[in-house]
Amino acid sequence: MKQLIKISQVKSNPNNPRLIKNDKFKKLVKSVQDFPEMLELRPIVVDENMIVLGGNMRLKACIEAGLKEVWIEVADLTEQQKKEFTIKDNVGFGEWEWDMLANEWQSDLLGDWGLDVWQQPVEVDYSILDEEDVAEQLQGMTDGVKKAIQIEFEAEHYEQAYELVKFWRERKAYVGGMIMECLKEAKNRL
Repeated sequence: MKQLIKISQVKSNPNNPRLIKNDKFKKLVKSVQDFPEMLELRPIVVDENMIVLGGNMRLKACIEAGLKEVWIEVADLTEQQKKEFTIKDNVGFGEWEWDMLANEWQSDLLGDWGLDVWQQPVEVDYSILDEEDVAEQLQGMTDGVKKAIQIEFEAEHYEQAYELVKFWRERKAYVGGMIMECLKEAKNRL
């Protein structure tokens, strides 16, 4: 049965493997602020202990948005069903019909609502390539540009790694250099 309760009664699920970061979280918070009626239509699903089974990120966004109450639905499930629900609630089985979205929906609204949409192509002025000193100009453009590589982390280490990188970036540290030094030291110990 759906009910409106104090948000402080609902407990985030520490075993939910789903994450939301940065811009997407900000969009979710904005969505909650702009359209709170949606929360009643799609309540947070909790177990008998008020632990979230479906809607962990919505709960986090509701807290960030300053809501005092939230709509919930209590599910009577076995422990196995709780785990299954937590995963299945976050799996996207369908796909977007991109042609329909492009032709019948406004991309700025879709973006505001949290859907990652296409961007209009940027007009590029290639006239600079007609100059004789293009190589020198291009070299100047790449000075100070950093490149990125992807580093994989086990799920249980991801949050800690993310927070460490964020900590050092906020202090203007060169994280890539720090990682290279650690990797060199480990290689030299082999």
